[in-house]
Amino acid sequence: MTEPYTTRDCDVLVVGAGGTGLRAAIAAAEAGCSTLVVSKSLLGKAHTVMAEGGIAAAMGNVDSPDSWEVHFADTMLGGQLINNWRMVDLYSREVIDRVYELERWGGLFDRTDDGRVMQRAFGAHSYRRLCHVGDRTGLELIRTCQDRMVHTAGADVYMECTLTRLLTGPGGVVGAMGYDRNTGEFVVIRAKAVVLASGGWGRMYRYTSNSWEGTGDGAAMAYQAGAELVDMEFVQFHPTGMIWPPGARGILVTEGVRGEGGILRNALGERFMERYDPVKLDLSSRDVVARSIYREVQAGRGTPHGGAFLDIASQRSPAEIRKKLPSMCEQFEALAGVDITREPMEVGPTIHYTMGGIRVDPETGASSVPGLFAAGESAGGLHGANRLGGNSLGDILVFGRRAGEAAAELARSRGGLSEVSAAEVSDEQEALLRPLAGQAGENPYELHRALQEAMQDDVGIGRSDESLRRALGAIGELRDQAQRLRVDGGRVLNPGWHACQDIRFMLTVSEAIVRSALERRESRGSQWRFEFPEKDDRLARVNLVVRDKGGAMTVEERPVELMPDDVVARLNRSRFFDPANLPSHYAGKVQPRAVEAH
Repeated sequence: MTEPYTTRDCDVLVVGAGGTGLRAAIAAAEAGCSTLVVSKSLLGKAHTVMAEGGIAAAMGNVDSPDSWEVHFADTMLGGQLINNWRMVDLYSREVIDRVYELERWGGLFDRTDDGRVMQRAFGAHSYRRLCHVGDRTGLELIRTCQDRMVHTAGADVYMECTLTRLLTGPGGVVGAMGYDRNTGEFVVIRAKAVVLASGGWGRMYRYTSNSWEGTGDGAAMAYQAGAELVDMEFVQFHPTGMIWPPGARGILVTEGVRGEGGILRNALGERFMERYDPVKLDLSSRDVVARSIYREVQAGRGTPHGGAFLDIASQRSPAEIRKKLPSMCEQFEALAGVDITREPMEVGPTIHYTMGGIRVDPETGASSVPGLFAAGESAGGLHGANRLGGNSLGDILVFGRRAGEAAAELARSRGGLSEVSAAEVSDEQEALLRPLAGQAGENPYELHRALQEAMQDDVGIGRSDESLRRALGAIGELRDQAQRLRVDGGRVLNPGWHACQDIRFMLTVSEAIVRSALERRESRGSQWRFEFPEKDDRLARVNLVVRDKGGAMTVEERPVELMPDDVVARLNRSRFFDPANLPSHYAGKVQPRAVEAH
């Protein structure tokens, strides 16, 4: 029997109110569509604020030789050449205009002496190209896009609403359903097109920079609706998260610290990145730096709490540090009692970002399910095996806009709103109400803790066949237990009930990560397999795609779309290009050149 529910209608439904969702909503509303943004939390509280260091855009304001072609090359090489090259091409070209657009909307950036947007260095970027506002760039992006969106006719926001299922019909997605987090009231939203902009999924790990919302809602709902997921094995460990005190462990320490000259040292005082990447040093790519810290700790050269020291105090004056890194100064003072202008920070790897996500068309963000679009961290393809710092905020702006415009175009082409399936609504209500049935059962918080232990211990920086199969077994057991979740109380303001829904999403996404990691029998980017320490030339040609097949999760190999010869030649523009690292299908297509000092 179907419980009562509230219905809302719109042309375009945007799931998520982070930077991607706001940019998509602006685009859809400016195209003349009624647009509803649904936010799991309060407007302005999205995880986008944790992208602190800047927006990567090759404007050449500080280093004039920079160009979008160099940015393209750096991004492809950082992603180990399994990125979707067409997405990287669009991104590196268009992000420059998106930064200037943000500035026109009122975004404030730090400035050069002659008044241009200031740019700083970041890991594995050939030149200084991160446009920044101190170390609060994500916050400024959210503030600016939010102000623009609330002043755009046709855009509306529904805050503190959790969507749990995409509703489908003969023509594809027709809306979504979920519940109001405050009242527990069920909500059905009918829409002609849906944009998933719900971010990533770090909360299944014990140590993460992700906020409480990062439970993989969008990817899990898309998978349930029949969409394909891609590159799920690639989960980024940001090399520098706080590791002390215990209550602060995992909180992000922006790469901007290293961009401003910060140096990583081990307990012996050695600048250990000289051993692992003598060219890029502390500004090597995030996968390399994270593994290097891990190796130093394993070798007994770690800090007292199992990490590395990050020293900016010896490189910059206290006034410069407070000006360039105000949030880091406040964060370490408040949480750890450390004055970073005088002493080093103790840092270690923390789950930060997910390179994989919903498989989408590069131009439009359309998924494999009609009517469903995705952009930002919930979509895969742009970053390949490893994301370069600063490319996430640009991703938000470029592909949030593209997905919003494409969704609006589809919505305008469709007739009236489609009716939702009463059976789908009833089934989802039954699943949502099951934990409130009253009998004894499993505690959602205990299941979450057990999932975090399995993922952190067995699907972390280093992986093996044994550890991954152990994690897969644990996920299967937890999935069985999740059928018996029970919580006290009712639907009004009940955090335990909310946690039950999060578990459903995290188990789906965790299984996709583990099954994909098992199939990629090599070490590439953030995927480090102990028994397969080298890259496999055959696997350089494929992406791994996860989809539902008859109720079972399957992983399939799909050929990487190869770059044309003239595009391959762009790789030579990166300061870090080494033709010896090219897979065989690109060998000989780029002439070697000397690598410049960075």
